[in-house]
Amino acid sequence: MRRLFLFAGIIFVFAATCASAQTINLSGIYKCIQSCQGGLPAYVTQNGNELNLVTEAGVASRAWPDWFAPENRIWIDSLDQSAVYTPDGMVIQFDNGKIWMRDLGPKPTPRRR
Repeated sequence: MRRLFLFAGIIFVFAATCASAQTINLSGIYKCIQSCQGGLPAYVTQNGNELNLVTEAGVASRAWPDWFAPENRIWIDSLDQSAVYTPDGMVIQFDNGKIWMRDLGPKPTPRRR
């Protein structure tokens, strides 16, 4: 009976961790600022916990929260590496040293009166 409760507890902790993983939306356009392989913008599209990435070189990949740190890391399957992102989702840094920064577009020009 104790084993049943232990097993149920482990399943509960795992489910709670997965449910609370990745509360930030990483969808957007990013600009590669370090170790870039191309000059195109990078794109991230997030649907729940699943992410679709298109690198600055035009390579499409799928990603999801990293098993060991789902609250701040993603695993990119086709690139066989993970990436950490900042709490505000403005920067994504890959294990190979590549860094993407969210592209917010041009700064607005002040209006003259």
